[in-house]
Amino acid sequence: MIESESGTTPLVISLPHVGRDLPADIAARMTAVGRAVPDTDWHVEQLYGFARGGGAAWLQPTLSRYVVDLNRPPSDAALYPGQVSTGLCPAQSFAGDDLYVGPPPDTAEVDRRRALYWQPYHDRLQALVCEAIARHGYAVLLDAHSIQGEVPRLFEGRLPDVNVGTNDGRACAPALATAIMEHLGAQSRFSSVLNGRFKGGYITRHYGAPERQVHAVQFELVQAAYMDEVSTRYDPARAAPLQRVLRGLIDVLSSFRPS
Repeated sequence: MIESESGTTPLVISLPHVGRDLPADIAARMTAVGRAVPDTDWHVEQLYGFARGGGAAWLQPTLSRYVVDLNRPPSDAALYPGQVSTGLCPAQSFAGDDLYVGPPPDTAEVDRRRALYWQPYHDRLQALVCEAIARHGYAVLLDAHSIQGEVPRLFEGRLPDVNVGTNDGRACAPALATAIMEHLGAQSRFSSVLNGRFKGGYITRHYGAPERQVHAVQFELVQAAYMDEVSTRYDPARAAPLQRVLRGLIDVLSSFRPS
């Protein structure tokens, strides 16, 4: 259910929404929309594939976010109060379509999934972060995501291509956020924003603690920058320019040294 690789550098890369699998007992209760898992962070593992095996620790699930959302608090508290929340065990898609034929998961089922699927991911993520700190004195955590550029139910208009979240500056040192935005500002092909609609989810907010030598940042990429959003087909030619930018961003993260 989890693919994990230890690293040799301070960088830890988490990809919590790339999984597509559904356990048979859960899939049997879902609608056709639910079984299609449309809100997957499609191909993010392929987009960042160049970084795998290069010294960074790597963590990704095989199960869909519809089973349990690994980037939501275990309490299921809303990350953005007053806005539509998709929940720890989502009952509806981003578009508002029901994911279950009958009732959504009840409290007992949510608790079961939290223990069975959510907790092991976070246990392993915590271990990878601690390994980096033990080896280098600090860790840099990248939480990698993607989303369609327009999701009217969740936000107005179109997102910038690269959305950087640092929990309004609380999840990493200011120098790291500055270096990231300077790199993005040095190119003109992809628009970017710091702490706009996406400020970082639970992983960025929970693990990012510069005072404890963990510097966390979330990258939320618009899928149209590297794939066809309708067919969900990965487009290598479209992805190549974005990958060049991401290579530079990985270099920024890897070369960061806290003062």
